[in-house]
Amino acid sequence: ATHDLRHLPVERPTTFGLVANLRTAKARGRDARKPVMLRANRRIEWRAEVRHSTNIRVDDLRGPEVRGLLEEHLHTMTLHSPPGSIHALDLDALRAPDVTFWTAWEDAELLGCGALRELDPSHGEIKSMRTATPHLRKGVASAMLRHIVDEGRRRGYRRISLETGSAAAFVPARRLYAGFGFASCGPYAGYAEDPYSVFMTRVL
Repeated sequence: ATHDLRHLPVERPTTFGLVANLRTAKARGRDARKPVMLRANRRIEWRAEVRHSTNIRVDDLRGPEVRGLLEEHLHTMTLHSPPGSIHALDLDALRAPDVTFWTAWEDAELLGCGALRELDPSHGEIKSMRTATPHLRKGVASAMLRHIVDEGRRRGYRRISLETGSAAAFVPARRLYAGFGFASCGPYAGYAEDPYSVFMTRVL
């Protein structure tokens, strides 16, 4: 398996939620011009703010923080899949000319990473999606996934695919991808059917 994500796509607060909170503020005698966000909306707004402040850039994989995050990623894969079913890329593989690797930062703090491998001129593959543990559920993976999909579209890819795990630990990852329009598919690019793998793809 390749990815271990535990958060969902970021959503924006709805107009209905804002109106409802304005009414709540009035009922409680508060200034209606300063609406009190419900807990769910407050969390969504905060996650969106983190996403918008994220700086995503191409990375050369030399930094110790990046190495540490990738080591953690590879170790996590061993907890949920046998060796023959782990398809995560190591540092050397991520430096291959057909792979572009990005990291997400907020100031000097590493938030997460992701990569895009070119399988052919019309088909790309998502690799190495990982969020640093302190930043889980803050919209980091959504921001990275959106960036990768946009890059695939810019390159003229017709399709982007991915391999992730079938274990329960990967359910949030699969939900994230489904929320971005990825659907289940068969093995591609040399992969074989594997009970530990789930293959997904999206037409651009």
